[in-house]
Amino acid sequence: MNISSQFTGSNPLRSRNRNRQAVLGHIRSAGTMGRAEIGRSLGLSTQAVSNIIADLLEEGWILEKGARTLGRGLPAVQYGLNPKGGYAFGVEIRPDAVFTALLDLFGTPVKTERTKLSNTMPDTVASTVLDLRKSQLKAASVREKRLLGTGIVMPGPFGKTGLSGRSTDLKGWEVTDARALFESVLGAPVELSNDANAAALSESLNGVAQGIRSFAYIYFGRGVGLGIVNDRRLVTGAFGNAGEVGQIPVAGEGGLVPLESLLSRDSLQSRIGGEKALGLEELAALFDGGDPKLSRWLESAAGALGQAVPILENLLDPQTIILGGAMPPQLVDHLVDRCQLPAASVSSREDNPLPRLQRGTCGRLAATVGAASLILHRALTP
Repeated sequence: MNISSQFTGSNPLRSRNRNRQAVLGHIRSAGTMGRAEIGRSLGLSTQAVSNIIADLLEEGWILEKGARTLGRGLPAVQYGLNPKGGYAFGVEIRPDAVFTALLDLFGTPVKTERTKLSNTMPDTVASTVLDLRKSQLKAASVREKRLLGTGIVMPGPFGKTGLSGRSTDLKGWEVTDARALFESVLGAPVELSNDANAAALSESLNGVAQGIRSFAYIYFGRGVGLGIVNDRRLVTGAFGNAGEVGQIPVAGEGGLVPLESLLSRDSLQSRIGGEKALGLEELAALFDGGDPKLSRWLESAAGALGQAVPILENLLDPQTIILGGAMPPQLVDHLVDRCQLPAASVSSREDNPLPRLQRGTCGRLAATVGAASLILHRALTP
């Protein structure tokens, strides 16, 4: 993530972990940095930076990357992240499968895997995740002590709510404390989130949201979700269910309908028809071929999006709204291009260089990589 000088450090011992995160984040953002440059950026003393750099070198988080001449004096030694210095394991649990991804410290996928689920009961899924973590670490020749943590994403809402009972729900999880279960089985703390939040953080680490402090991320899964990042922090809500944007009422044929009935993979599948679920490649081929049913869905979806965007803008005041997730990029580009953005919005202004609406990362692993990004974000952001 691009971390600006807003993140200032402090020298007291109690802030050492925060300072380490700030140093790592700045090095990652810049690619390489020297001690003096790090100290100036964070407001840390030379001694404080030297101590942190020494620890990070010893632990293998960073590497020396040569020296750079900056004016008079000796060339300054430059430091960069060691991609093998740490790894994050990401897990996305769907009603029919578990997707996993092992990311290095740069956020690059080292190993990914899809495992079919015939049983979604909590104990079975947790044991499956444990087995997959062991096998992926072994396959990638990564020692367990290099694993920074496990991030897990699941479809919301969390807990038994008025929205329970939808087709995207995980059966048997309504009253399960998912965090406690996974921490018990995996033997370590986990980061737990919904798919939209995780994908939003991934976008801030390696996507178009790098350097953006506050944005909204509309995520296409089977339904449609919303990740909210404010001042580089996720807005999760009291029970982790902030961003259930699919339930926003919009005008449809015959009256008000939920947004996700017009703008989601499930709504697209029902519009196109057929019992076989269409993959991203098949949807892209239909789009390239000008399929009339897909064209009609895109028209109604763009209209629904145009109603939702100003609601989100006026509620959240984001710098931009990003669309991404499990949808072909051609379709998302089309929605962005055809969405009519009304002037009656706080985001309709001339002093914001960012577009009000733009496409982010698209692909079936967006949320899985996002799950691992929850861990990287924790390690690299103070």
